[in-house]
Amino acid sequence: MKTIKSILLTVLFTIVSLQLNAQKNYLVAKSAFEVAGTSTVHDWVMKSSEGSGIANLTVKGSKLTEINNLTVTLPAESIKSPKTSMDEIAYETLETKTHKNIKYVLKSATQINETTWVLLGTYTIAGVSKDYKTQISTASTNGNIILQGSNQITFADFEMAPPQAALGIVKAGKNLTIMFRITLSQEGHLSTSDYLTQAK
Repeated sequence: MKTIKSILLTVLFTIVSLQLNAQKNYLVAKSAFEVAGTSTVHDWVMKSSEGSGIANLTVKGSKLTEINNLTVTLPAESIKSPKTSMDEIAYETLETKTHKNIKYVLKSATQINETTWVLLGTYTIAGVSKDYKTQISTASTNGNIILQGSNQITFADFEMAPPQAALGIVKAGKNLTIMFRITLSQEGHLSTSDYLTQAK
């Protein structure tokens, strides 16, 4: 009986150890964000590559099997267009003097197939938070995990009025598209305590 119990405990310990070892903390090593919209004059795009954040993923072999946690922060004034005047109007709309960052926090993740997931998470923009479902594609390369997807949102979702210029002659459309590509890397080797501290 003792032998059977000993074997069962060993097997259980091995399973738990493998599960814990498969869960790894990652940093946002590289990011590309685009915000695209329309206006009464022309379409427009603003871009940023200054996203930062942390994630906890379960990776078995080279395959992503669980997205346990994900938090991404983007400095609002890092989003830029080719025109400084347009940036200033955008920052006024985003209230960047008060709300410095745009933030995303994952609530749950559902795997559709080997490379497709649906995430439920909270965007906080201009101090207003709203939940969205986001379909993403994933890839693994050189130990890094890449997440790519987009969301359709509106200014009204975050209690913002579409910006205007030239005394109201130029008006932005009400709809926006947020596109992102995030590379997650284990570089830096965050400890569990560091991970929990940065996740707050």
